[in-house]
Amino acid sequence: MNDIITTIGNSILQHGKYNDRIYLMKLSKYDCPNIIDKLDKLALVEGYSKIFAKVPASAKNEFTENGYLIEAYIPQFYKGYEDVYFMGKYFTESRMLDDRLEEINEILGVARSKAKDKIKLELPAGFSYKICDKSNVFQMAEVYKQVFETYPFPIYDPQYIMKIMDKDFIFFGVWKNNMIVALSSSEMDAYSQNVEMTDFATLPDYRGNRFAVYLLNKMENEMQKRNVKLAYTIARTVSYSINIIFASMGYKYSGTLLKNTNISGNFESMNVWHKFL
Repeated sequence: MNDIITTIGNSILQHGKYNDRIYLMKLSKYDCPNIIDKLDKLALVEGYSKIFAKVPASAKNEFTENGYLIEAYIPQFYKGYEDVYFMGKYFTESRMLDDRLEEINEILGVARSKAKDKIKLELPAGFSYKICDKSNVFQMAEVYKQVFETYPFPIYDPQYIMKIMDKDFIFFGVWKNNMIVALSSSEMDAYSQNVEMTDFATLPDYRGNRFAVYLLNKMENEMQKRNVKLAYTIARTVSYSINIIFASMGYKYSGTLLKNTNISGNFESMNVWHKFL
């Protein structure tokens, strides 16, 4: 059961019981501040325990004055000049308390300690790289099915992958012969000149080859060609590997989103990382 993507006015949001939240993905300036009350009403009607909002600096004060907490911050997010705030509003105390904070801080410390480590950006012999196209969608969906027990978006569905390829998603893959063994995607906001680096997946038999690092480097190169100024990611706090990957590739820690995403039946906190391209 996936949450739905819809609109309020000109703003885009995702909401549903799966993540038990509203995610304000893109706020239109024409909907502020009236949208704040509308989000509250939707949360109360549906019984959601959190609203998660990506808010431009120009609208930050309206949200903080209405009970939103700043959880992460990225400078120069929009077109290289306006900052963004990742904000949370909670409707239950349990949703804003994470009993794994000690573990989260330990993983974050290890990741930051790896920031200056030298990394190898080559594929092992026998593997190749290319940007995916629509002829690959069925195989891509199978990779995601094997890697993720659950996921916030329906990436197990070839039709969904095909649909988002028509928008602002580019998928990157590592192949062994004719088989995809690792994937990632860039979700671009061409107007705002930023990109979310996401959907990293490597088949179990091929882990340990640092394909995610290789793909991330290729993603950055492609985004630079497209005049994207800033890259960011929202990563599981309790994953050593994904936090180390972004820290070692020069991304800066931007904050932690408390119990933000349903992963395999549990709400997990997520770390935000960013890098200027």
